[in-house]
Amino acid sequence: MLRIIVIGTTGSGKTTFARALAQRLGLPHGEQDAWNHEANWQMAPLGRFRARVDTFTSQPAWVMDGNYGKARDLGWARADTLIWLDFPAWLVYSRLVRRTLWRVLTQQELWNGNRETWRGALLDPEGPLRWFWKTHWRRRQETPALAAEFPHLRLVRLRSPGEARRFLAAVGRGHPTA
Repeated sequence: MLRIIVIGTTGSGKTTFARALAQRLGLPHGEQDAWNHEANWQMAPLGRFRARVDTFTSQPAWVMDGNYGKARDLGWARADTLIWLDFPAWLVYSRLVRRTLWRVLTQQELWNGNRETWRGALLDPEGPLRWFWKTHWRRRQETPALAAEFPHLRLVRLRSPGEARRFLAAVGRGHPTA
């Protein structure tokens, strides 16, 4: 387990989990959202985004989070492990609402100076709350077939925060193949 991708629906805790896993394993962490969202919420040009993923995943070992299909051929092909945070919709959405409220109220900087706004959170079709409803069930259906396209990947499907905590604890005890 040296090249790991963490996936999951919006708000599932991909980045938090990936950071913790990278820290426990002593590996660099890459966040696809940070490479995709440039200043003023401008989407990075495809070539630039793919170059960032290419550079990061060319390292011998890493942990990267994100669901971006536009670089799946790079990241998934180079990874050895795919960790899927597949938590219940009700749980993820309730956490996502709290996270979004917190980010809007505190004006927490996300990536490249970007901050969530009430307008973006509630009205933007690609804002987190609406994006969840647009993608959660589709991703749940598509992920097994997508993973099958990369048979070399070890798929770890974690279905609850408790399973995720136990996985991280096992890694922390020196069992990297938990």
